Amino acid sequence: MPEPILEVIQQTWENRKVRWRRAVIYSTLALILLALLDIIMGSIYIPPVKAIQILLGTTVNDTWQAIIFDFRLPKTLTAMAVGVALSLSGLQMQTLFRNPLAGPFVLGISSGASFGVAILVMGSSILPLSLGHVSIAFAASLGSVTVLLVILALAKKLKDSTSLLIIGLMFGSAVTAGVSILQYFGNPEEVQGYLFWTFGSLSGVTWTELRILLPVTIVGFLFTLVLSKPMNVVLLGDDYATSSGISLTQIRLLLILCTSLLAGISTAFCGPIAFVGIAVPHIARLTFNTSNLSQLAPIVAIMGAGIMIVCDLITQLPGFAIVIPINAVTSLFGAPLIIWLIIRRKKMVAF
Repeated sequence: MPEPILEVIQQTWENRKVRWRRAVIYSTLALILLALLDIIMGSIYIPPVKAIQILLGTTVNDTWQAIIFDFRLPKTLTAMAVGVALSLSGLQMQTLFRNPLAGPFVLGISSGASFGVAILVMGSSILPLSLGHVSIAFAASLGSVTVLLVILALAKKLKDSTSLLIIGLMFGSAVTAGVSILQYFGNPEEVQGYLFWTFGSLSGVTWTELRILLPVTIVGFLFTLVLSKPMNVVLLGDDYATSSGISLTQIRLLLILCTSLLAGISTAFCGPIAFVGIAVPHIARLTFNTSNLSQLAPIVAIMGAGIMIVCDLITQLPGFAIVIPINAVTSLFGAPLIIWLIIRRKKMVAF
């Protein structure tokens, strides 16, 4: 290849790396500002300077300090962790199935978690079960892990991802039918309690639970970065991946395991949250015009955390004591945004 052409290719690559680094830096700064705004805003307004002083360890006002450290800071960290977890799991599923509509819950993970919570909440009048945030999180985790084990067993026998996707969707439909039966026979108070859980909530996650949620999310993020290169090869087709020496079965199992952990842990503590996992990877691709997963994964994580914080700000209705369901906000905020981006680009990014 002529030397001028090599110089042009190298210069183009360097320019893309510079643009990507700038995007990561600017996105991170925007995320920090959004996190600070989320801590400041609420039914009780706390001045930004005072909030920063409290976060730095200075006692300014005992009431404000309690509000920040006991309620707002855990909620902000939860929003960031859930946004990262759902966005990365959606990116992994869209890559695995090469399907733009695939999300973190296509394998029935959310349905399994919902079934576990449904048994706990609507079976408490029959079974000797205790209700509470910890027990609900445990029931959701148990349901999602059960589905995970079934999916992993099937993934070892199935050679193509499409069949696995269909089985996951059918399994989710069957579990949803079981939830409907429990709702039909449950009393109104139990059904109402379960419905409140399905609305999703970022509140109520304690520091003890964050010690589980945050490490799992960080490990999932690092795991995604490690798998980014094999995932790039998988996007080029099964034959190409096999000829490159990549074990499709092993990659599929690792992606399913990572997605299940990320989606399962967020659902367990915050309930099923729609839109984020499907839409954020598309928004990142359309905004930064890249399909390189090594570069896309950090951007998706940052954007997922930022969008989740924005949705949390909207749910709080600053100045009011009312909090609206996070699920309603994510859908109403996200659907028009992704439609606008697709119309603007006149196409969906191909897989």
